[in-house]
Amino acid sequence: MPNTLTKSTLDINKIRQEFPILDQQVNGKPLIYLDNAATNQKPLRVIDALSRHYKVDNANIHRGIHTLAERSTAAFEETRKIIAEFIGANEVEEVIFTKGTSESINLVASSWGRKFLNEGDEVLISTMEHHSNIVPWQMICEEKGATLRVMPIDANGDIILEEAEQLISDKTKMVAFNHASNSLGTVNPVKALVEMAKKVGAKVLVDGAQATSHLPVNVKELNVDFYALSAHKMYGPTGLGVLYGKRDILEKMPPYQGGGEMIKDVSFEKTTYNDIPYKFEAGTPDIANVIAFKEAVHFINELGKENIAAHENELLKHATALLKDIDRVKVYGEAKEKVAVLSFGVEGIHHFDLGMWMDAKGIAVRTGHHCTQPLMDHFCIEGTTRASFSVYNTIEEVDQFAAALKDIIKKF
Repeated sequence: MPNTLTKSTLDINKIRQEFPILDQQVNGKPLIYLDNAATNQKPLRVIDALSRHYKVDNANIHRGIHTLAERSTAAFEETRKIIAEFIGANEVEEVIFTKGTSESINLVASSWGRKFLNEGDEVLISTMEHHSNIVPWQMICEEKGATLRVMPIDANGDIILEEAEQLISDKTKMVAFNHASNSLGTVNPVKALVEMAKKVGAKVLVDGAQATSHLPVNVKELNVDFYALSAHKMYGPTGLGVLYGKRDILEKMPPYQGGGEMIKDVSFEKTTYNDIPYKFEAGTPDIANVIAFKEAVHFINELGKENIAAHENELLKHATALLKDIDRVKVYGEAKEKVAVLSFGVEGIHHFDLGMWMDAKGIAVRTGHHCTQPLMDHFCIEGTTRASFSVYNTIEEVDQFAAALKDIIKKF
């Protein structure tokens, strides 16, 4: 939980009016949506942009010369430009559209890993990684004879930097970690880890899925080689992601998939590949979602990340204090700096049961291992219940959530 944020001045009730899904009842109770780390809700402007494209401009992009194709292409590429500005990329060609953070990481592991990893090399990740930043590296390490190593964390959920530094050596070729943990909320020290990696010439990939709508992200200042993000955790559509990569590295990487768009010239004897970013965008992309994503970025920019983070931090601090005052509740993840994710367990109640009881009260939370099984193993638990907050959540909802938790615990 950052200590430097000022108190939020956002009009949350006005913001809530932009999210039609929030105005409903679930199981006879007003919906309290606290599953934002899994996906957050979409403002009406994103929904309208998606609908407007299909109503007015629907056409395939890049190769058409008719008016609809030209309009669709222009809108699609405008989003690429806006994303490049949003993350501080040097140029729009460094922005690749994928179907999500998982595919972005798989692209790097498969393409960069297949080209540059060799037997005896090492890839370093952290204990708190999502499966999407574990399994692709396991797969390519097994294929290439490389070794996957893991940075440990302390009891609060912070990476132990001294031990991480000891793990980095001349054998380390890639350091891959999340900017913010989806299970614990921990915000990791990107600049410090990048500096360690660069001393030995290693590349750095950052999983930004949980960070991009809350934290400052400037890929030039962070000096990362790759940065992955998902639209649906930035108030945008599902099934869409972005991979940022430095031009000089992307140009040396082979294509991830073959097909249309990623080629310049094809014969049965030989194919010449397209320039970046198109070399990595085989086939018809998710055109409408890309175009609608632009409106989600505008939404974040208009509110301001500092304002969003300040409000979410208020919610997190309030919720954490309430839960720590409830008997039998244990909070997992008390890092020095967090995004608005609160994972906890209740003695004597399985997290799945707790999630169902919460749903009966109209409260949406996430239960399970959150695609971080090794992290759960680290804490010697099967899983947690996770409440995660967004800009449209209110202090009153947090109070109702804590009251509901107390009521449920009394039944067991």
